[in-house]
Amino acid sequence: MFNFKKLLIEPGIASASVSKQEEFGRVQVATCVILLEVATADDEISNEEKSTIAEILMHKFQLPQDAIDELMELAAEKREASVGLWQFTNLINETFSREEKMKILESTWEVIYADERLDKYEDYLIRRLSKLLRLHHEEMIAAKLKVRGKVVVS
Repeated sequence: MFNFKKLLIEPGIASASVSKQEEFGRVQVATCVILLEVATADDEISNEEKSTIAEILMHKFQLPQDAIDELMELAAEKREASVGLWQFTNLINETFSREEKMKILESTWEVIYADERLDKYEDYLIRRLSKLLRLHHEEMIAAKLKVRGKVVVS
């Protein structure tokens, strides 16, 4: 099992000094932090949102349930200790392709709609998150429509 506790997401850590496995673990934590941030944007996290996050992490990173539990616990601690999302989105921007960042954005929409409603705080956060991930407004809307099951015409 991977020990997520040893991972640090600190600005200024040189990528060259971090192994590929550690870098991937840091990206997993950063992704989970973002999903938790979206889930708690309306000041509550529902069981549906927690389950959706766990399912996303399981499929995206092929993690067993005990690793997901550990990852979510660590990500919650990192989220509480952080002053914003920049350090997490910056790591993702440095690591992921545009397509991979779109998948994260789609995942955030899945979390938002897990409880079948879009709160004004969730809407604000996803717009800010799109900008932090260097994605265009049109891409944010396309991700939303994809998750909502509507056809996206390009």
